Amino acid sequence: MKSRVSCVDEDDCDSCRLAYCWWRTAAEFDKCVKVKLGFPNVSILTPRLRLLRELERLALVAPDGLNELQHKLLEYRSGDFWVPTGGIAKEDMDIPPVNTILLVGFSGSGKSSLINLMYSILGRSGLIPFAQTSSGRSNYTTMYMEEHNVLRSTRSGFCIYDSRGFDYHSTREALEEMSSWMSEGIHHNQPCFRYNDRATTADDAAMENVTLRSSLNFLQREVNCVMVVANIAQIYKALKAGDLKPLEATRQLFSFPALRKSKENPLLILTHGDLLSTEERIEGRMKICEHLEISETNGVYDILCLNEYGFPVEESDPVSAYALTEAVYRALLISDRSHFPKMKFKDWAMLILLWLTRFIGFCFAFLADVCSNLGKKQKLRNEFDSRHYKLKP
Repeated sequence: MKSRVSCVDEDDCDSCRLAYCWWRTAAEFDKCVKVKLGFPNVSILTPRLRLLRELERLALVAPDGLNELQHKLLEYRSGDFWVPTGGIAKEDMDIPPVNTILLVGFSGSGKSSLINLMYSILGRSGLIPFAQTSSGRSNYTTMYMEEHNVLRSTRSGFCIYDSRGFDYHSTREALEEMSSWMSEGIHHNQPCFRYNDRATTADDAAMENVTLRSSLNFLQREVNCVMVVANIAQIYKALKAGDLKPLEATRQLFSFPALRKSKENPLLILTHGDLLSTEERIEGRMKICEHLEISETNGVYDILCLNEYGFPVEESDPVSAYALTEAVYRALLISDRSHFPKMKFKDWAMLILLWLTRFIGFCFAFLADVCSNLGKKQKLRNEFDSRHYKLKP
């Protein structure tokens, strides 16, 4: 990285400070500086001071830490971050050749822009847009799953999946769709059609062409980690207007049990923070984390995808570049902890025996129900015959 960040140099120019160290103009930042000089008990710090300390940490490690993390990701192979547990060797673990990170979120959250920033930072692609965004096309939305090799390497140990944005007013449909992704897996060009797509599409042939692009020849991948992307500006402005729907819908999405891997919450990526003032950006993050019942400093990243000119912020905002790289690194750590042991012959035999026992039990239950119904009918018939006999002169 050409840009360098210094968290203790008071001679930093104001333009650089406002560019990526935006939180330094916040109230109580002077308290954060004083706390930073000592070794305080973190548990007694207010949530605001903990957040400011976390942002300062990112700024401190960004200059040198970015290159180190980039190198680790370039050399990463699936399973590299796996730690031996339970006395099982690595070769006995069911580790996929490629770990899959899935981006989910509501429409306009910036998932595709995040993908392009990953290409710029990790794949050194410059300004080439690999994922199509809604910039300049307000009605554009991703209609099918897209697999992205953001390292642009044939030996990459992970891939990122871009998905279609959900609707705040159709949360139940979103949860059902995500449940199928997490249980059945996903593949490149997998359609993400919704109930009202055909009714709102003028040309049905275009819909069919998109469907044909989906091919079963693409490898079905299991989702190993999920990143929930949320538009902090949209949520905060809705809150100020008294609309709790975006925040509540984000909570339902983030807290969905199917998204948890290795007992870990999905990662939360906050975007479009540059549309808010410093105080609004901090307050918005704290309110979102409080409503989601998570820490405001752990597993949450505030990332600016594009600058005011529409270009990736790799050089202009090294803090966002490092935060995104650390988020991917953390996702791979979670992914490698979520692998299970391989199924052996004994396991398959026990599974078959279990299903056979259940099938036999189901058969006996069905026969018992049939016999019970026949017995009731016979009893009623006997009672009817008995009454008819008594009434007969």
